[in-house]
Amino acid sequence: MADEPRSGARAVDRAVEVLNCFQGDDPELSLSDLAQLAGLPVSTTHRLAQALVRGGLLEQDPANDRYRVGQGLATLARPALSRLGLDAIAPHLYALAAGIGITVSVSVPDDSDAVTVFQARPPITFCHHQVPRPRQSLHTSATGHALLAYSPARAAADLDLDRVRHTGFASELIETEDPIRALAVPIVGPGKQVQGALAVQARSARLNSELIRAVVPAMRIAAGRIGPMLQTTGGPALSVAEFRSR
Repeated sequence: MADEPRSGARAVDRAVEVLNCFQGDDPELSLSDLAQLAGLPVSTTHRLAQALVRGGLLEQDPANDRYRVGQGLATLARPALSRLGLDAIAPHLYALAAGIGITVSVSVPDDSDAVTVFQARPPITFCHHQVPRPRQSLHTSATGHALLAYSPARAAADLDLDRVRHTGFASELIETEDPIRALAVPIVGPGKQVQGALAVQARSARLNSELIRAVVPAMRIAAGRIGPMLQTTGGPALSVAEFRSR
């Protein structure tokens, strides 16, 4: 694959593609990983990654030359975190995670996906099964169903969404070698509008029906507390009558 001319706009687009590679579960990526994920030549990826390192947006581990998100990117993200209200809701999420012993995540709608914007891990009993995908389909995931269930635009005869409205939470079995159970409840903000979804997931052997009965009420209480603090744009609308009837 040959390099293209280094136009300013194209270079910025490519740098963004490199940064977007870190949306996944891997905290560190090699140069070849970055090139493959970004769909760029290795030489171009190296040039962009080094520029991002110099700018503090990425860091490179001197022990293995792998790249990771830099402190500069966290600094740039701070105003957005505050604007979304994530600074205010973080203590509630960490308290919930510690109480139930499972990682807690918050997702917001973005086009046809639910995008994870915050995770709070428990001080103990963490495992990688508890980390959700960065983006999940609104129509096939527990998180997406929690966001859609109270939307006027939902399908009239959608049994999955009807079930969410009846039980107050969404459930999804993720089929893997070691199946994972995901649960999600809507986060309702001012004006009775669904602002996001609060979700947990763990091995289904652990997150069984008994634990679900214990976890869901705690999730709903936490969602009620953080709803007024979470500030997002858009989101499925929820009428007062619909909210009270759940």
